[in-house]
Amino acid sequence: MTDKHILPLNHQYSINQTLLRFFIVAVFGVAFAYIESAVVVYLREIFHPEGFAFPLKVFSIDEVNNRLLLTETWREAATLVLILTSCWLFGRNRRQRFAYFLTIFAIWDIFYYVWLKILIDWPVSIMDYDILFLIPTVWASPALAPILASLTMLIFAMVILLLDAKGLRLNVTAFDRLGYIIAALIIVSGFCYTGRFHDKPDYNRHYSWLIFAMGELIAILIFCFRAAKADHIKTQASV
Repeated sequence: MTDKHILPLNHQYSINQTLLRFFIVAVFGVAFAYIESAVVVYLREIFHPEGFAFPLKVFSIDEVNNRLLLTETWREAATLVLILTSCWLFGRNRRQRFAYFLTIFAIWDIFYYVWLKILIDWPVSIMDYDILFLIPTVWASPALAPILASLTMLIFAMVILLLDAKGLRLNVTAFDRLGYIIAALIIVSGFCYTGRFHDKPDYNRHYSWLIFAMGELIAILIFCFRAAKADHIKTQASV
């Protein structure tokens, strides 16, 4: 039986090969972000012709608006499927696939705001509030929050790929995975809670940077601890 942690030598990538693949993934993420931002430009023309600003206008749920809402919700679900299938194709092992998932998601999210700034000069300020997601409910926060989370994910991905290229791996335990899940849930819960007030005059009083910082800190501490203890991947075959 072959140990799941033992990989043949031809599965190890040099740093140059990793950088090239990372560049291709980054180009994919930037282009994907343009598609996302273009859709948002169209949606804002439909729903917010007077301008997109919080608190958001409440729309009547008629047949047309309900169909558009369902279409947008399923488009977001399809976006996640596209990211997951792409990272599977780009990566050659679980470490790489996870790193490329983080890479695509992070670059997509960051350049979404870059493209919106270029296309419609929004956000005016990095602290402008935005609707981040609709599944399973409305997510909202200042634009800075998802950008910071994405930068964190991008750094994680780069470290994982660099270690992998050097034949090193993070020994992630079940406890670590639980910690990452808790960290993500903390951050997402802050987004979802704020989303409940997207149409209220005091919308900007409900986002907690403390909750966001707690989630970020948990993830960063776990990652740094494991990165410091990265060890060599065995390259010999085991039968």
